[in-house]
Amino acid sequence: MDDDATRFRGSIPAHYDSGLGPVIFRHYADVLGSAVAETRPARILETAAGTGISSAAIVKHNAGSQLVITDLSDEMLELALSKVPLSTGSAVADAQELPFGDAGFDAVACQFGLMFVPDLTRAFCEARRVLAPGGVFHFSVWDSHAKNRFAAIVDALLAETFPENPPPFYRVPFGLSDVERLRQLAQSTGFTRLRIDVVPHDAPVASWAGFADGLIVGNPVADQLRRRGGSLDDLVAETASRLEAVYGAAPVTIPVQTIFFRAYTD
Repeated sequence: MDDDATRFRGSIPAHYDSGLGPVIFRHYADVLGSAVAETRPARILETAAGTGISSAAIVKHNAGSQLVITDLSDEMLELALSKVPLSTGSAVADAQELPFGDAGFDAVACQFGLMFVPDLTRAFCEARRVLAPGGVFHFSVWDSHAKNRFAAIVDALLAETFPENPPPFYRVPFGLSDVERLRQLAQSTGFTRLRIDVVPHDAPVASWAGFADGLIVGNPVADQLRRRGGSLDDLVAETASRLEAVYGAAPVTIPVQTIFFRAYTD
């Protein structure tokens, strides 16, 4: 890939939070928070916390637990910390090299972050290393474009707009839906058993303009488009138009789908 898909910086976090959060992240944050609570962990680590949508859900479902949130982007982390109690610990950290000792957490949670990790084996090994005996690694990934048509629509628009050099971003978040690959990776890095759930959802869209803003300006594709001379405003408008043509006028719901894993150490 010729562009860095991990740079959530500048104005991107705010657009990500407002444009994408209510539609495609909030429901799955509750799924994650509820699942983490099932084993009553005293100490929870969240990697790739983003703007804290999942962090807030973890806190809501795990009253009394100690939560530490991490992300590669200090700008994303700043927004995340505004959503959680002041007692929440935090660190700018790479999931491939966590700045924590061995066996310090009862649960590790990662919502939609592993797709951006260059070395998945290292990230799985690090999650396993910081988990105490009996701990659980909870992680979710997006299913393919076939199950998340909204993303395929945006990817097709960008390829059509820049046929000689299409922005590669939308191949990243939806490119880790190979369940067998992730199952083998978890087992090869020391996790003993897995629970795997496919989680469809009818995601609510209040405004196509708001959602389209998040899809174009609220992730690193914005930088990829600027480097290609693209008009973000025009692409936001065209994205909204194409989505409405497929799904109908907002407010409306759209089908989305993720895959949620629980990897156990016992």
